[in-house]
Amino acid sequence: MTGFITRWRRRRAIANSGIDDELWSRVARGLTFLRGLPEDDLQRLRELVAVFLDEKSMDGAGGLELTNDIRLSIAMQACLPILNLGIDAYAGWVGIIVYPGQFMISHDEMDEDGVMHHVREEASGEAWEGGPVVLSWQDAAMTDAGYNVVIHEFAHKLDMAQGEDDLPRPRPGMDADKWAEVLETAFNDFCAEVERHDDETLVDPYAAEHPAEFFAVMSEMFFTHSAVLARDWPELYEQFTLYYRQDPAGVFDDVEPASKSLTTTR
Repeated sequence: MTGFITRWRRRRAIANSGIDDELWSRVARGLTFLRGLPEDDLQRLRELVAVFLDEKSMDGAGGLELTNDIRLSIAMQACLPILNLGIDAYAGWVGIIVYPGQFMISHDEMDEDGVMHHVREEASGEAWEGGPVVLSWQDAAMTDAGYNVVIHEFAHKLDMAQGEDDLPRPRPGMDADKWAEVLETAFNDFCAEVERHDDETLVDPYAAEHPAEFFAVMSEMFFTHSAVLARDWPELYEQFTLYYRQDPAGVFDDVEPASKSLTTTR
């Protein structure tokens, strides 16, 4: 019965979304990485966005007024990674908080001598395990190739949903050993590259901070600079096509067909 009600509610959300064609087209034009999506994928993305906005709460903070354009832009970016995974990939939390610009976060950090320090610093995004995603709209509105704070934080949410400390588990049907080997090797190679080039790298050097950050930064690359990732990190790109069940660079012929259901994670 619960499954039936959920499916009914989601069908109703799609039918009553209130996302008119002019609004959808205007926001989509600003997200250049969506231009390569086939028309049927864009339609499925639109339906997924309608369900996402119905099931997640989005609130402005720091004086930000959430317009329909802001809400839709964030939802479109957040739903792209789960286009072929289903809305339930984001189960277990509901909140999204959006600030006009960067916001302050606090955390404890241990230095090289083993001394713990309480640090306050500015952030453009943060994902809380079991809690909300917090975003800077100034950063979320940036559409530079290779940078996307929304995809970054929602990649963390996919990671957290699987209960892993470093990297998310592979999807069913993937080779778990291959997944771990490729990601670990790529992470170690990138850390060495950052050291050699003193942070002057094409990929954001923040990816060298931790394996989980590497996964999130490379997810940004996968969706917004896919051709470069496929060219420079071919084995990593291939694993990401299997994990996300998408091939934005169009280099494979056998990526698993897209899920037709919004109700379950395949």
